[in-house]
Amino acid sequence: MICTIGVDIGSGAVKTALFRTNGSRQEWLARRCERIRRRDPLQLAKEGHDGVLADAGLEADDIDYIATTGEGENVRFATGHFYSMTTHARGGVFLHPGISAVVDIGALNGRAIYVDERGKVLSYKMTSQCASGSGQFLENIARYLGVAIEEIGPLSMSSRTPEKCSSICAVLAETDVINMVSRGIATNDILKGIHLSMASRIVKLLKVTGIKTGTALLTGGLALDVGLLAAIQEEMVNEKVNVTAISHPDSIYAGAIGAALWGAFRHGKLRELEARAAA
Repeated sequence: MICTIGVDIGSGAVKTALFRTNGSRQEWLARRCERIRRRDPLQLAKEGHDGVLADAGLEADDIDYIATTGEGENVRFATGHFYSMTTHARGGVFLHPGISAVVDIGALNGRAIYVDERGKVLSYKMTSQCASGSGQFLENIARYLGVAIEEIGPLSMSSRTPEKCSSICAVLAETDVINMVSRGIATNDILKGIHLSMASRIVKLLKVTGIKTGTALLTGGLALDVGLLAAIQEEMVNEKVNVTAISHPDSIYAGAIGAALWGAFRHGKLRELEARAAA
């Protein structure tokens, strides 16, 4: 039996997951998620670590491996670090077995990851440096429009006449939004237009990655934005892409889950090597 903790430090939040692995059985014992909001991510990582231990009723000595991912290379109490693409892939397959792709939409960028049934990355494609397909961009627009984050999705889905904006550049997109407001375009139509432009970029990522069929699971901070999910599904139809886009209530934890599970795998391999050396 192996107990591991995965810590995913993103640009917008720190996610922590604690797992117990016994052979092929993987049991999720505890989780924590904290928005960074100008706080120290490393301190939030420590708080998340202590929090999941307390929630699971375990002590620090009970943990065999602490794995970080995302921007967690500098977490001092960690045992090892994993690249975020591999952790999101593994976490995605844990959340929804049978998927063929993971679409990670974070605060600063998005990426499409082609995976096999084990969570191995087959290929991937990331958005360019422009942030118009990111969570931070959407938050900035929502702030300008005076809309709470949790209102974005439902408002977008209520739109019937969406107003498209630039999908090329965040600066141009923000200028488009300012012009829309001055022209009296309804907030829900602006948000739906932004979602459609973001969805267009995401579907193109899937296409160039080689993902043509199957199911794509959304992960990252925008995974639970129902308006964005609906826009992606709509864009799949428009682009004749035979991929079903879905989300999961725990999609935001995919990176932390994957880190914990890869940590268990690595610890198991190290233990095997030690046993052979001692034999």
